[in-house]
Amino acid sequence: MSKTILHMALFVISLFLLSGCVSNNLNPSGEKRGTSNPWSQQTSDEEGENIDISDLDGNITESELGMVEMSDNNIVKRIPFPVAEYRGYSGVGKGTIKGSIYVKNSYGEKILGKGTRLYLNPATSYSNQWYQESYIGGAKMEKADSRLFNYLRFTASDSNGAYAFYGVPSGSYYLIGTVQCGTECGYDTPKSVRIATKVSVSGNNVVEQDLGRFVD
Repeated sequence: MSKTILHMALFVISLFLLSGCVSNNLNPSGEKRGTSNPWSQQTSDEEGENIDISDLDGNITESELGMVEMSDNNIVKRIPFPVAEYRGYSGVGKGTIKGSIYVKNSYGEKILGKGTRLYLNPATSYSNQWYQESYIGGAKMEKADSRLFNYLRFTASDSNGAYAFYGVPSGSYYLIGTVQCGTECGYDTPKSVRIATKVSVSGNNVVEQDLGRFVD
């Protein structure tokens, strides 16, 4: 009887020990399921940051860092600012210059310059150089003399491409503006098309002058 009780006791103890050995439920890597390894997670995050930083570094160019500079030989030097030529363009006049701004595509269709800025630049030897060298010739020029901005007049076109300058002093000006044009002009991406023409006004006259051109 006592031997039977002893055998039963040993059997129960054996079952208890066996159940305790498998209660941890280990996965093949030796880590408990449902838990994470904080060191493994930190390493993963740091590797991701390194990849991101490497990608950013790879996108930085020498030109963005200011390491590549344009040669002075490629920039047209401006003539000295002719103060005397600009004296007649100061103050407020009585003239009006108005019209519309647009470009024409290869089909002759007008693409209006909606909500774009236009300005009048007095026609002097200084602006004549810009017109010939930059606008016509496509050359890059030195930064303009800051005094020039005292004589420029600005306006903006409306949703129909119409514009107007009021109170313009008598004289000749370069009328300048840009039109944004994309696929309708045959471009893959939108481009700013610069337009310039010469216009004159006298006294209180109203001059109607459209600003337009065909796209290249």
